[in-house]
Amino acid sequence: MAEDSDLEKTEPPSGRRLEQARNDGQVPRSREVGAFLVLATAATIFWVAGPWMARRAANIVRRGLTLEESLIRDPGAMLIRFGDLVFDTLLSLAPLFLALLVSVFAAPFFLGSWNFSLKAIALDPGRLNPLNGLGRLVSWNGLAELLKSVVKSLLIGGVALWVLWSERGDIFSLFGQSVMSGLSGAGHLISYSFLAIVISIVLVVAVDVPYQLWQYYDKLKMTKEEVKQESKEMEGSPEIKGRIRQLQREAARRRMMSAVPAADVIVTNPTHFSVALSYGKGMKAPKVTAKGRGEIALKIRKIGLEHNVPLLESPPLARALYKHAEIDQEIPSALYAAVAEVLAYVYQLARWRQTGGNYPLPPRDIDVPAELVPEAVNG
Repeated sequence: MAEDSDLEKTEPPSGRRLEQARNDGQVPRSREVGAFLVLATAATIFWVAGPWMARRAANIVRRGLTLEESLIRDPGAMLIRFGDLVFDTLLSLAPLFLALLVSVFAAPFFLGSWNFSLKAIALDPGRLNPLNGLGRLVSWNGLAELLKSVVKSLLIGGVALWVLWSERGDIFSLFGQSVMSGLSGAGHLISYSFLAIVISIVLVVAVDVPYQLWQYYDKLKMTKEEVKQESKEMEGSPEIKGRIRQLQREAARRRMMSAVPAADVIVTNPTHFSVALSYGKGMKAPKVTAKGRGEIALKIRKIGLEHNVPLLESPPLARALYKHAEIDQEIPSALYAAVAEVLAYVYQLARWRQTGGNYPLPPRDIDVPAELVPEAVNG
């Protein structure tokens, strides 16, 4: 049962899955939003600029039906008149066309933004398969689209019938009016009917948009196994990450060992801990160049002996430095006095090697703050 649950798509889509879907041209879409914006824009333009467009249309018709003697005798002049009429017609409809163009490009922003993908327009033989098309028709998505179309048709048709029935008196009165009054009244009825139908589509949009979003994210849901696999791809598998950390530790260890020959002194426990210290010009305080315990401590001691680096046995100080000081960082200020005793011995030893004389005795019982000394280990 655990394996079955891992194969069920119960997890929400990750950011990477959503980005991949977007690159493939899969974004939430609602045709109802686009249709509503186009119709609403057209209704608004007719409501605001309708009288101006109607006057220009009437003028164009009047000019087109007016025959002048010069036009009849000169075919070229008639072509010029025809071109003028076409230009005036396009100019009259320009506000409507521009507004519709803006609404078409603005529709995608209501569910995200524009998205252009070559994969979406690439040739896919599977789309030409009639069996796949039949499967989409009889799927739950196809049934939902069919139900939505039926409801939309009933809603819009019902609103249209209601408008016609409520305005039946004004409609019949048009037959007894003059041409100009009838045209004005008819334009008002058409604008009112158009606006009522557009408002009714708001109900369709209010239902369709949440459904499209739910369907989009539900389609992209992931199984628990897919989430685990994606996490491995993004962050790397535990085995690979462990191997990388191992290689990083080995590289850091090699760099640390290469710094041991240049150290001024190595403080030991004597065998369980080793800490190499350096103090030179430009340093505000001594810093740790290498440290280790167990086999690493023994290797630090070995390299130090091979390169004549002074060794000083001070278990409390070695444990305190190992615990509270990091590689390539200065020692804690609480250990300044203790390390100063060690460095003084190192400088005396260096002078003895150069000039001879009495051999300097290493410091004993170096004072180390008790709170900095971790619990001792055997050896």
